[in-house]
Amino acid sequence: MKSVKTFLLIGLWVLVQECVKCHGGEETSVQPKHVNPCCYYPCQHWGICVRHGLVRYECDCTRTGYYGENCTIPEFWTRIYELLKPSPDVMHYILTHFHWLWDIINQTFLREWLMRVVLTVRASLIPSPPTYNSKYDYMNWEAYSNNTYYMRILPPVPVDCPTPLGTKGKMQLPDPKLLVEKFLLRRKFRPDPQGTNLMFAFFAQHFTHQFFKTHNRLGLGFTKALNHGVDAGHIYGDNLARQLMLRLHTDGKLKYQIIKGEMYPPTVAETKVNMSYPPSVPPDQQMAIGQEVFGLLPGLSMYATLWLREHNRVCDILKTEHPTWDDEQLFQTTRLIIIGETIRIVIEEYVQHLSAYLLKLKFDPALLFNSRFQYQNRIAVEFNQLYHWHPLMPDSFLIDGTEIPYSHFIYNTSILVHYGVEKLVQAFSTQQAGQIGGGHNIHRVVTKVAEAVIKESRELRLQPFNEYRKRFNLKPYKSFIEFTGDKELAKELEELYGDVDGMEFYPALMLEKTRSGAIFGESMVEMGSPFSLKGLFGNPICSPEYWKPSTFGGQIGFDVVNSASLEKLVCLNTKWCPYVSFQVPLPGSPHHQQPPHAEL
Repeated sequence: MKSVKTFLLIGLWVLVQECVKCHGGEETSVQPKHVNPCCYYPCQHWGICVRHGLVRYECDCTRTGYYGENCTIPEFWTRIYELLKPSPDVMHYILTHFHWLWDIINQTFLREWLMRVVLTVRASLIPSPPTYNSKYDYMNWEAYSNNTYYMRILPPVPVDCPTPLGTKGKMQLPDPKLLVEKFLLRRKFRPDPQGTNLMFAFFAQHFTHQFFKTHNRLGLGFTKALNHGVDAGHIYGDNLARQLMLRLHTDGKLKYQIIKGEMYPPTVAETKVNMSYPPSVPPDQQMAIGQEVFGLLPGLSMYATLWLREHNRVCDILKTEHPTWDDEQLFQTTRLIIIGETIRIVIEEYVQHLSAYLLKLKFDPALLFNSRFQYQNRIAVEFNQLYHWHPLMPDSFLIDGTEIPYSHFIYNTSILVHYGVEKLVQAFSTQQAGQIGGGHNIHRVVTKVAEAVIKESRELRLQPFNEYRKRFNLKPYKSFIEFTGDKELAKELEELYGDVDGMEFYPALMLEKTRSGAIFGESMVEMGSPFSLKGLFGNPICSPEYWKPSTFGGQIGFDVVNSASLEKLVCLNTKWCPYVSFQVPLPGSPHHQQPPHAEL
């Protein structure tokens, strides 16, 4: 009897080892009675791993287009699709070359057809409704209903895995400070080859902080931005009490102060709104803004001032058109217009610049009205991690011929008023930002933020970078040299991580080899754009119920939304029109100047 038991135990051991081998595990890294088979990420092509007992698992391949034990056998139509589908690099090359072809396409119906294809393909990569959050690694009602959490694209790494990221890599991850100092810290400023400028950098920071609001008091994985999308909360506040303190309660307008004959955000002393300023800045010098941290940088205060002026300008337009409307209706309708303007600028100029596509992107919600599309959105923790683009920041700031170091730039409330919006726009539009990808380009002032992002990802147990590559239909990297394109960097990373399948999400995004002449690598584009486009077109104002003139106060308000641009945002709210763009002017081109409030 004893020999039979021994034989059975040996048989079980051999079976487990064979399972480990077929899923790419290492024999020495696991103990059979403790192994969670889902730690090997055996289920491919979006299949879901369900553990049974101690060492068994099952892959749920429902609606993945694949079948088999690990969801690896393509169905007939999946085979056809895979055969015809070009790789992301080929698609990127086509979309960024052949000017003559795109000049023709952008003037025909093909532009709208291609835009619809881009939207449906990208948006389908983001689960809606949400599937996971940071508390659970399985589907449940809480993940759907609890808006206080960021959602997650992939569930957390199981807690009982042999290594921090599953089964691959070393038992202990590298020190975050070491990673930042060794691979991310700037050695010499590397400008972005796409010509991205600081106007873009501050817009990115200003725009995203309406939905990236980690609620640290509750813990990692929680958010204060409960609307999970573009709601202009960075202008109006993320709760009703704050909104009411910022409102003038007359003609729908926001409170303001007049300095040197120009409109600026009101003071904290007047509004009693809480802002994150150091104690050295008195309340009568603190500007009260919807987002409490926007006193940090003059670039953020500049955008807050522009949107304040735009809100009050639109209120005047609606008041003239609808003299019977009360303060509340004027305010609420103007807010919808501001949200619409924001989305149009983001898609047609911001995303357009990032993509470098020659296809002219178009903000037209009607493109999706005949498609299966859900008008809801939840911000993912992976999107939050991905969007830490601190390499954009320069070594110092050049404004009106003066070089300003960080020590005199941060929390300096006088810069905005001293120079005025026009000169800041001119300065930020003509100063080049840094390249995000490729490593070694984060200024020392913000390295602590990068360290915090790495620590956060570990506490939230984000899956390895290659698992996210597969989730977004990208081929996983087979080696560090393939990943980086740099032998020395690849060697250093291999020494620290041991295996490319054990590479962490955020450091990998920052260190991945960049595309030729691009601001970052393949993964940042292929993962970031689905989040962005789903969040923008998933906004309620883009739905058939909302997207009509009456929502925006009639055709006059609808026209404001449909003609919005970065240039109009600036030039309709300033005394004179500076050069304004998300890209530095081409060499040799004069800075564009227009008379005040010229016809645009």
